[in-house]
Parts: sequence; structure tokens; C-alpha cells
Amino acid sequence: MRKFFTTALLALAVSCIGIWNPVPVRAGILDDVLSAPKTLIDRAIEARSSSDIIKDNEIVIEVNAIMAELGTIKASTEIYEQRLLLTGLFDDAELYEEFRTRVMEVEDIKELYWHVEYMSEEDQEANEDEMLDWVDAIELDARVGIHLIETAGIADVNLRVAVDSFASVYLIGRARSQEEMLKAVEVSSETEGVGVVVNYIDMRP
Repeated sequence: MRKFFTTALLALAVSCIGIWNPVPVRAGILDDVLSAPKTLIDRAIEARSSSDIIKDNEIVIEVNAIMAELGTIKASTEIYEQRLLLTGLFDDAELYEEFRTRVMEVEDIKELYWHVEYMSEEDQEANEDEMLDWVDAIELDARVGIHLIETAGIADVNLRVAVDSFASVYLIGRARSQEEMLKAVEVSSETEGVGVVVNYIDMRP
């Protein structure tokens, strides 16, 4: 939610570095600020230290490096305050187990939310009609993110969104109140195309 890239730029980045870390498409920063019904408080910079953000980035870089070494782009990362959320779908059981083992060894992860699944290629083909492809997942991620941005009372800079192949939406980050947390879950649930919403938002003023 904190990055503003186009789908084309994302595709170029993925092809260059061989890492799938889907980034939702967002409207331009200026258009967003002018049109979204937000307060100045909601537009504040994330309420956490630069060292905390740096630590998050280090963890994501290490996980992405593992994927690069394994030659796979089957997983996606979102992180907030060293709480790491992983989604993805593997059709190679051995690769899946190796990836899981190596991620478990990454230092400084305070909590790991593991939503990476193994499903054989045959099972994926059999369930193709019920699953989202890569582009559809990114589009759904973008729709949820835009709805959070457009909703007054939600500090979207403190929230991260992930979507899996079965249209499940995962929210991670921080809410300043229970009202804000419930509103974020409600807005996400009401977004067209969303299945289950899994809430990993911490509530802290």
C-alpha cells in the first residue's frame, strides 16, 4: 500500500530480479490526496521509527533472496514491525518444504503468518475456475487498497494488504482503535471479488 508503481513497472522488476512480491497499483499520490475523503492525521507518516522500517526491509530482502536462490517466484511478502505475512502457491512439494525451512531460519522475525500452500499442478488445473491468476490477484489487491485509502478514519499508511489465489484477503499492520480496525475489515470484506478476510491488524493508539 505504500508503494506507487504501475503494473508495467512491476512486471519489469519481476522479470529483472526473478522475485514475485506483488505491488498493488495505486492512483497518483496527488490525485489520491485531492480526491480521497481523508483527514490530515490520516495522511501522517507511519508512526514508527526508521530503524523499525529498516529492519522490516532487511527481513523482506532476505526472504526474497531465498526465493531467488531457489529459483522461484511462488510467494509474496508483506511485513509490519517484523511480523511477516507470506502468501503463495507451490506445485513442487520439495521446493515448498525447502522454502518453508529456510524462511523459518530467518532472524528477527517476531511473528510469521504462513499462508503459503502446496497444491499439485493437476489439482490446480482441476480447480482452475475457482482460483485467481496472478493478474487478477493484483487487481483485487489494488481494489481493496484503494477502498482503504478512500475511507475516512483509516490510516492506510499503517496497513498492508495481501491476496491469495483463492481470493482470500489478508490485512496486517496497525490500527489506532478498535473502530478503525473493524472499519478496515468491513471495507475489505465489502470489496467486490473478496472471499474471506483474515485480520492480523494490531490495535494500538
